[in-house]
Amino acid sequence: MSQTPIHWADPARATACAGWLGACAPQLQLAPDTLRAASADASFRRYLRVDGGGGRSFIVMDAPPAQENCGPFVQVAELLHQAGLHTPRVLAWDEAQGFMLLDDLGQQLFLAALRDAPAAEADALMRDAISALVQMQLRADASALPAYDDALLRREVELFPTWCVEREFGIRWNADQQALWTSVSQQLIDSALAQPTVFVHRDWMPRNLMVSTPNPGVLDFQDAVRGPIAYDMASLLRDAFISWEEERELDWAVRYWQQARTAGLRVDEDFGEFWRQLEWMGLQRHLKVLGIFCRLKHRDGKPSYSADLPRFFAYATKVALRYRPLAPLLRLIEPMSGPMTQTGFSLR
Repeated sequence: MSQTPIHWADPARATACAGWLGACAPQLQLAPDTLRAASADASFRRYLRVDGGGGRSFIVMDAPPAQENCGPFVQVAELLHQAGLHTPRVLAWDEAQGFMLLDDLGQQLFLAALRDAPAAEADALMRDAISALVQMQLRADASALPAYDDALLRREVELFPTWCVEREFGIRWNADQQALWTSVSQQLIDSALAQPTVFVHRDWMPRNLMVSTPNPGVLDFQDAVRGPIAYDMASLLRDAFISWEEERELDWAVRYWQQARTAGLRVDEDFGEFWRQLEWMGLQRHLKVLGIFCRLKHRDGKPSYSADLPRFFAYATKVALRYRPLAPLLRLIEPMSGPMTQTGFSLR
């Protein structure tokens, strides 16, 4: 079997992992010599795969404690499991060393499946993601989660001027430009805070959903918060790594809105207002992600994420063109994005 080799920057950590995995091996009939790379993400965590008895495989999370706190992962995994979501169970955890053994939910991400799928198959996958989202919002207990409050929303959105505007593009805003930014960002924050609050995964997107049985498998949930109801649907429709025609976005948004209302979730009775909330929430997220991707490049030495900056400038431009209160944002982003003149359905 072809295996992706594992690179260990610290040989002592490789030794520690081997010792811990060896101690876990008897219970699940693990074969430590099959340990191989599975995936990595934008944090300091990475994931390895190891074979076990009965033809099963398992995931090893490698999360150095100095950089990653795994406590929220364990807490949120249990909350989602109680809500009936398909999430990996925590089978073993060495908190001191930052190693965790998890169920393996499969090897195909929604992202890869959606990129290759015919329209009908893509629609079926997105419907599964929407149904699971409604279930999570309805049944997952968010009471103990951090609040997606004014301070957190503001910290996130300010990543855009700090890392994208100034660091990536070397632009310094004058007082008038800063005033425009303050006005637009405050309106986005106010819109988010006015929404009903639910369990928010915070990265409910195809890269964090697995094609599995039951479908989907849900990953990367450790940053969950209690926050705006439109946030996760905005994440699903306006993704970091795949984009859709707006006709399909609207179809899926209506499907979510109808399911949510039927289930008793407090979405706005007017779909047009819910769509506005979703778009404004998405814009807050997109500005944040523009900042995060530039920070990954300049601070963390991960330049590949910056290749997707044009996608997020396009998202931001589309929404700013559509709503008059957000139009001033266009003057701030055009020096970085270039002219993008795609119009929306209306200007409200």
